[in-house]
Amino acid sequence: MDTRTEGRERLWLTGLALIGAVTLAATGLSALAGRLPHLIPAYPDWQAGAYRDLPYFLWWWIGDTTEAQFYKSGLGGVCMLAGGWLAHAAWKRGRRWAGFPISYGSGLWPWLVGSALLGLLLSDAAWGWTVPATGAWQPTFVPFVSVPPAVVLVYGAGWAVAATGAVLGAVLTTPVALLVVNFFCLPLGVPSVVGNVTGMWVGALIAFLVCRHLPWMPRPLPAPEAATPAVKQGPGWVVRRTLADFTEPQFYGNELASIGLISGTVLTYLLNPSTPVYGSGALPSVLVAQVIAGTVGVLVYRRRWAEAGWYPTFVPVVSVAPAVALAYGSNPVALVAGAVLGALAGPPLAAWISRRLPADFHPFIGNVVSMAACSLVIVPLVGLL
Repeated sequence: MDTRTEGRERLWLTGLALIGAVTLAATGLSALAGRLPHLIPAYPDWQAGAYRDLPYFLWWWIGDTTEAQFYKSGLGGVCMLAGGWLAHAAWKRGRRWAGFPISYGSGLWPWLVGSALLGLLLSDAAWGWTVPATGAWQPTFVPFVSVPPAVVLVYGAGWAVAATGAVLGAVLTTPVALLVVNFFCLPLGVPSVVGNVTGMWVGALIAFLVCRHLPWMPRPLPAPEAATPAVKQGPGWVVRRTLADFTEPQFYGNELASIGLISGTVLTYLLNPSTPVYGSGALPSVLVAQVIAGTVGVLVYRRRWAEAGWYPTFVPVVSVAPAVALAYGSNPVALVAGAVLGALAGPPLAAWISRRLPADFHPFIGNVVSMAACSLVIVPLVGLL
């Protein structure tokens, strides 16, 4: 047998084993959750108190940091941030166990996360009134995974850059997302993720245009060199890369941060299955769909990873896959079809759009446009199956 063919088979077997292990764990998680006492408030109680009580609000704010993954878990957010800090500290010290360099080895993680948290706080403070006013979830989280961290990555460190990104994120992305979700997605039955990411890309296009004319903004950082590091794409790489993709929306892309995110969210589910994923109880199905999408994307496009050093295989993990899980429940045909279609279509569309953006516009814009387009088409298409 050709060694290359043997190597491919080994990687695909690793991917299938990963999907099987997560599916088995998710099945056990579903069975176990119903037998445990509920030790934390359910999602409806949490939402009802978010804008009445300060402790609930602070926990809601931290929970918003995991909204990109559809988790809405305060504990998941705390553990993700702790994992991100650990990864950053380990990367600075050159530790081998640091995983993929957090925030793409830019060294900007502290500024990035600070700007994102401030933008999220401003968004919740300015637009959070929509939650009690409507009695329903609203996309106040969008700055955390869009304009603020992207501005820091384009313009670099500094208080002026971080504050500018935070303000632009809260002022531009959230209102667009609110309009699209409430006046397009909900009336037409379109997945809300379409409105969320539309707020991100529309707000980002405006924000980066504005940044060109702000006198206090420095020159954009030079584009990173396109040198491709020599990375052996063995079975361990497949697992690590799939795991790291879970925190790509936050611009972390690191396994330790992802382990914190997932473990904190799973613990939340065990403490009360009616808390994460908006109280739907769908966390096991969401996790399975996400792992299928992530694994298939990494395996199909592993050569793009080798050629470019980075590729947006995470796109369906935080858009099509969880949207399908929420729309169709634990239906295995729906979960597999949505995850695989998203994994095949999302990354190349995102890369194609990102390559055509101006140099001072962060390429995440292409990723979120792809999320919107793929979710708009694939989620209803899966329903035809």
